[in-house]
Amino acid sequence: MSYEIPRNVQELGRDIQENQLKYHHKSVLISKEFTFDSAHHLHCYEGKCKSLHGHTYKLQVIMRGKVDSRGIAIDFGDIKRITKERVIDRLDHRYLNDVLPPMNTTAENMVVWIYEEIHQALLDEKLYPAISLDEIRLWETPTSYAAITRSMMEEDL
Repeated sequence: MSYEIPRNVQELGRDIQENQLKYHHKSVLISKEFTFDSAHHLHCYEGKCKSLHGHTYKLQVIMRGKVDSRGIAIDFGDIKRITKERVIDRLDHRYLNDVLPPMNTTAENMVVWIYEEIHQALLDEKLYPAISLDEIRLWETPTSYAAITRSMMEEDL
C-alpha cells in the first residue's frame, strides 16, 4: 500500500461545506478516563481493607448525546475540566474518609457520589443540554470496579 502526502489541507467553504460537518443524527457515547491516588479504610469490614491503605483508582466517565452542527457531542476538554474540578482535584492524594461525605469509602458508594458530582456540573453549566451522563466506572484495582448508569440512578426517583 502506498501513502500520499496531502498537498492541500481541507478548507471549510472550499472542500467541505458547513452543512456537511454533521454526518449523522445518531446518539453516541463519549468517554474519558482518569487516574488518581487516594488512601482510605473501611468500617464494619473484616479483612485487609479495614486498615489504612491506598489505591490507584481508574475512573471512566461515559456521556451520551447527539452531535451538534459541527459533528461534536461534547468537547473532551470539557469532560476533563469538569471531572478534574468536581472529582479528581478533591480526591487525588487525599484521605478519602476525610474528604468524602460521611460514608463507608467503598467503590460502590464512591461511584454514586462521583456520578452525582459530574451530573450536577452538567446541569449547572448548561453548556451541553443535549448531553447526559450515561455511566461512571470506578476501578479500585486493575481487575475490580463498581459502576452506576443513568437508568440505575433514575430507578428510585
